[in-house]
Amino acid sequence: MAMPRTEVVEDRFDGIDLWSSVDALAALADGQIRGAMSVRAAIPALAAAAEQAADRLSKGGRLVYFGAGSSGLLALVDALEIPQTFSIPQGQILVLMAGGMAMTETLTGGPEDVAELGVADIESAKLGPNDCVVAASASGSTPYTVAGLEAARKTGASTVAIACNASAPLFAHADIAVFLDSGPEVLAGSTRMGAGTAQKAAFNMLSTMIAIRLGHVVDGMMVNVRADNAKLRGRAARIISRIAKVDDAAAIGALDAAEGEVKPAILIAAGATSLATAGALLAKHSGNLRAALSALAKSRIA
Repeated sequence: MAMPRTEVVEDRFDGIDLWSSVDALAALADGQIRGAMSVRAAIPALAAAAEQAADRLSKGGRLVYFGAGSSGLLALVDALEIPQTFSIPQGQILVLMAGGMAMTETLTGGPEDVAELGVADIESAKLGPNDCVVAASASGSTPYTVAGLEAARKTGASTVAIACNASAPLFAHADIAVFLDSGPEVLAGSTRMGAGTAQKAAFNMLSTMIAIRLGHVVDGMMVNVRADNAKLRGRAARIISRIAKVDDAAAIGALDAAEGEVKPAILIAAGATSLATAGALLAKHSGNLRAALSALAKSRIA
């Protein structure tokens, strides 16, 4: 395989170690901006990946993030936030990373070169057709990630590959290939920079779109947020107030009646007679708040 673009040394950065800090930081900022902008061209692939993952999660399957090094750490950050932000059950989110959680304390490169570790980690997850595996590698050639995704595909799980090189071997094992053309790095090979920014944006967009498709977002608000601190409780009350069109006191009362769960609280504030009634409405409409609100409004008119 030709040298990955993320490893290319560009002449325009010759002498960067002698530049002023302002000029060097400007170059680094431009690299970050390019990384973020590269996600735009990948939107169709990310949309397909989100639809695929949402379908699997709606059937009780799991979203499995899979990677090594910086890619694995970025995946971990996104995965940790999904349950709190959207109340998707922790058991439906899994992160498999070369070297395991020990990498969060001391990041070493060795495990990512061992293809067998990737296969073993995939096998330990006991994947099935309702799972969706999202594998990320800036180069797209990391042995751990490539071998693991190949093993994942054989289980019948849906597979998504995210990489920053067009000829990435990782793409060969993916149902959906997400190419992030972040280009050469200002510091050749330092893929925590431009490529890392591109991958972080892709992870954030993917998980948010999954939540939207699962009905956890209404009018730009996180209606399934887990309100487990003062800031989030205040946000939840504002969401309830805005959607149900009630004052702050009524919103807080509904949140208390719903035991801190935002979706049923909105339904209670909108007229559902009890937490049980709100829960039944949500269950009938597969957790889709907008559909449940519409049904509630029709029942009150009738």
